[in-house]
Amino acid sequence: MVYMNNKNRIIISIILVFLITQIGNAAENDYGIVKAWCNNEPATVNDLNVKIGEPIDIKIEVASKINGFVDIQLYEPGVTKSFDVISGPSMFDKWISEYNVEPDWKKEYTWTIVPNGKWTNGRAPVNIIVNFNKEINDDLTAQFTIATLYILDEQYSSSTPKPTPDPKSTDQPPSSEGLPGFGLVAALMGVAVVVLTRRSLH
Repeated sequence: MVYMNNKNRIIISIILVFLITQIGNAAENDYGIVKAWCNNEPATVNDLNVKIGEPIDIKIEVASKINGFVDIQLYEPGVTKSFDVISGPSMFDKWISEYNVEPDWKKEYTWTIVPNGKWTNGRAPVNIIVNFNKEINDDLTAQFTIATLYILDEQYSSSTPKPTPDPKSTDQPPSSEGLPGFGLVAALMGVAVVVLTRRSLH
């Protein structure tokens, strides 16, 4: 059995802390590299307290080592969704796909998110997952926590922009704007109804 003296224990502890920090700052595999920041601090950020409605800036940098395509998703692992996206290339839990990437391809993505008040007085993580795909069934995944934010049960005092609607959402009825002659068609239909009603009364 090997016994370590205090000096060796300290050295090993420093090495472990360094390795954990590096793993938190970025994820790398044979197909690509992912780096992330929260409010300009390298991930993983664990000491940030935020209020309901307070804007938080998330940035990631994705670099490919292969020819193929890349899938990127910002997500919350918890059941309660604690944040809304104010601006950015996607909503939470929605994929961004980049096709025809090549070795040395690199791109940055930025989001502004806010706590929505559904979860307070506790920590809520914001994660990133990136799939680097050579082929449909040949891929490697890089993922880690960008930040674990402590959400205070307090309202942010400054005004907060409204969340960006999901462009892929189908909840809204289709708009009549831009449909040629829609107003004219509606008017003619109204006249026809009046005429038919009057004829039926005579």
